[in-house]
Order: sequence, then structure tokens, then C-alpha cells
Amino acid sequence: MYNSKISGLGFYVPDNVVTNDYLSKIIETNDEWIQERTGIKERRHIVRGEDNTTGMGVKAAKIAIERSGVAYEDIDFIVFATLSPDYYFPGPGVTVQKELGLRTVGALDIRNQCSGFVYGISVADQYIKTGMYKNILVIGSEVHSVGLDMTTRGRGVSVIFGDGAGAAVLSREEDPNKGILSTHLHAEGAYAEELFLDAPGMGSRWVTDILADNDPNDESYYPHMNGQFVFKNAVVRFTEVINEGLLKNNLSVSDINMLIPHQANLRISQFIQQKFQLGDDQVYNNIQRYGNTTAASIPIALTEAWELGKIQSGDLVVLAAFGSGFTWGSVIIRW
Repeated sequence: MYNSKISGLGFYVPDNVVTNDYLSKIIETNDEWIQERTGIKERRHIVRGEDNTTGMGVKAAKIAIERSGVAYEDIDFIVFATLSPDYYFPGPGVTVQKELGLRTVGALDIRNQCSGFVYGISVADQYIKTGMYKNILVIGSEVHSVGLDMTTRGRGVSVIFGDGAGAAVLSREEDPNKGILSTHLHAEGAYAEELFLDAPGMGSRWVTDILADNDPNDESYYPHMNGQFVFKNAVVRFTEVINEGLLKNNLSVSDINMLIPHQANLRISQFIQQKFQLGDDQVYNNIQRYGNTTAASIPIALTEAWELGKIQSGDLVVLAAFGSGFTWGSVIIRW
């Protein structure tokens, strides 16, 4: 049995900055309202024709691969987490493979929304632990902006989300005390419809139904979120899954050097920080600048924290996410 370590990190966000003040010109909202509820000041939106889910993933991946020191031909497998693939099928794993020229290595697409990157890391970690693969590229990339209801009707959801991508290269680690120590995954499908997208879906409203009805008031293809219910569940599950990871490795909260929570809402992150009595230097948040980028949020935040020197060799790093599904998980890493 081997361990796996993160050998390279990278992220990419579009140049197009969308501020709260800009949104207030097209939606009945304002900067104070958005910041008070979410902590978000601005987010990035793609310009159509310049970026897409695959393209942003490729840009983030190239940075991560270069920093890892792993040659392209030594990447054994691809894991791509997203809720916003360029095509309904196939998923973007294979299109990334094509763009990066990664031979005929396997490509796996993960549809676990906000916890997608954590699930992806867990899958990659198991492949490396068993010796099946040596170097795996894990990507989280999202385009939300083109699928949001950018009107006052949709403001409760649309002001939250942004576009971007993050990537990590996981590589074999011989030292059992370094790298990914454990991963912990959970789901509770009973609450799937508290945060979901109804259409297009073959179980309810497919494209043919939408076209046939031609209903201008049809909201089924816009995201639906029961915000208060999601918040209440998130703070509980974040706490549980972080404690689960610490307990598994005989660690305590005082051992945490850096917590990277999924950037869902700054108020959730602040609640968790207070719950665990962590200092500002022990938790990294960037939702203020990027919004909620779903599967991309943790790799973007992790990369930024590392670039800023907030993560050093030997540090205990905890990743934790909660989101649609409901799905949630954590990753415990000795850097």
C-alpha cells in the first residue's frame, strides 16, 4: 500500500469580474444585501466563445502538471468533477484528455456538485494506494453563469455562483505519514430536491418537453435551492465530517494548520471556524472574490493558499465540502 500526495496545484478564473454593483443594475438587489447574506463582493463569469468548462479545466491542469514535475506522458488517469459539462454526454474528462494529449488513459467524470472535488480526490487516492496508478490528474471546473436566472426572480441563487477551475496532480508517496491520510464521504439522497436542477432530465422534463410547452415562466431548468435548509444541514455535516477525519487519524482540532472549506457561503465558513475555535490564519476563504464555484471552489482556494505560503511542508491540511445531493466529505492531508 502506498500513500498519495498532491504534487502540483493550479487554478484558472475568467478575466470578466462581475461585481455586486453591476448585478444591482440588472437585478433588484444591492451590494449590502448580497454581502450580508453570503459574504460575496464579486465573482467571475466567462465570456462565451472564450472559455468553457473543458477549456478552464485544461488551463488549470497545465499549471498543476507543470508545478508537479510530472511529464504529461506519465499521467495515468483523469478525474473530472463538474455539474456543468460542455455536453450532456460525453463528460469533459475525455475532452480534457484530447486537449492535453494524454494518450488513451482512462477518464472518469464525477457528478457530486459542491463535494465533487473531495469525491474526486478520494477516488484518485484509492487508485494510487492500491498501486493501480502512479499519477492522477483531478480537476474541478464549473460554468454557472450561462445557466442562471439573471433576473430578480432568480436573485436568491444567481448572485451566489461564479465560474472557474482548479486542478491537482496526485502522485505516489512512499512515506506512510505524508500525503493524504484519509478521506470520508457521505450522502443523504432524501434531501436531493432541496438543492437541484429539475430539467433537462430524462426522469421528469427532457428537452422535448420544454420545447413542446414553450412556457416562458418555466423555471425547471434553473437551479432551485432551499437556502435556509441547506445552511442548517451544511453546518452540521461540516462539523461531523471534519471531526470524523480527525478521529480516524488520532488528531485534534489543535493539530489543524489549514482548513479549506468549500466556498458555499462565507457565513457557513465563519460558523465552522467559530465552532472549532480556529484563528483567521487557520482557515482560507476566497468566496468574497470568486463566489461559489461548486466543484472548483476547493482546488481554487487550496491553490491560492499554497501560493500565498499559507501551507508549508508538514502542515495538517483539512478539506471539507457539503452540497447538492446532499453529499459531503472531508480529506485529511499531511503536507
